[in-house]
Amino acid sequence: MIPKHNGNKALKIQVLAGGISHERDISLKSGRRIADALTDYGATVVIREPDENLLQNIKRDRPDVIWPVLHGASGEDGALRDILGLTGVPFVGATADAARLAWDKSIAKILVGRVGVQTPHSITLPKDTFRELDAEGVLKAVSDALSFPLVVKPARSGSAQGVTLVYKASELSRAMIDAYVYCDVAIIEKLVEGTEIAVSVIDLGAGPIALPAVEIEPIQGNFGFEERYTAGETNYYVPARLTKTVAERAAKAAIAAHEALGLRHLCRVDMIVDKKGAPWFLEANVLPGLTETSLLPLAVLAAGSSLGEVYHSLAEAALHGRG
Repeated sequence: MIPKHNGNKALKIQVLAGGISHERDISLKSGRRIADALTDYGATVVIREPDENLLQNIKRDRPDVIWPVLHGASGEDGALRDILGLTGVPFVGATADAARLAWDKSIAKILVGRVGVQTPHSITLPKDTFRELDAEGVLKAVSDALSFPLVVKPARSGSAQGVTLVYKASELSRAMIDAYVYCDVAIIEKLVEGTEIAVSVIDLGAGPIALPAVEIEPIQGNFGFEERYTAGETNYYVPARLTKTVAERAAKAAIAAHEALGLRHLCRVDMIVDKKGAPWFLEANVLPGLTETSLLPLAVLAAGSSLGEVYHSLAEAALHGRG
């Protein structure tokens, strides 16, 4: 159950949505959904673009709290959060430093692995290194070391953009090209087969708690961009169809990842539970999607709370330096 925090007033919240990343449209949808939920709860909400008028708008709006709902690099690589930190206005979500650690999946895997959470074996290849060396020979060595099937993905990107499942050597080169479209560093990772889940973590100041795991079952193919944001393309099970023991294990791993990366307020940890019931960390999202098909809202509702109440409590936590 998510703890209730009864603030003494409805807050004025500035929601930052849009931006120029590949995930602009998703950000706008998330921003509108969160604004609607907060407004229904009694908050005063204004939605702004993070453009050249950002600092002027903050001074003009005089919000109690800023909620950056910017997916992709513009909102999750830490740069915007550094700027928000200069304004003195509290904001929801990870600090700039923590965001940078989580945004780079190759770094996140190392840090989370150090606290005992399993993460698939992988190799990280910057584009320049890949070009300067014998690319064909490198891919041959990778194939021999990891064995198929593999997952190729950008080290810094979201919404499954640029992610490819690779089942044979002839597909690997194309997958690398697709990943480099979104980032100049690609991760080649051993595919762990099992149940795909997402565990959202909320911290309102009393310590992080894991919400019910969401099980993801795409109707066709894999959980890619279209499957994530097109209604009817994916079946979701909340709570996930896991035994109590496995669900607790996944929750513990998600909280460990959240803490290892130094995150605050909220995050979503994506994992695969293998056939033996062991969770494997894939990545942590410092700014989970909040659209009508997104996973964190599903988990909040499954926990028996309303979106408006939880979102307002997160804003209160940011205002008072909790979480």
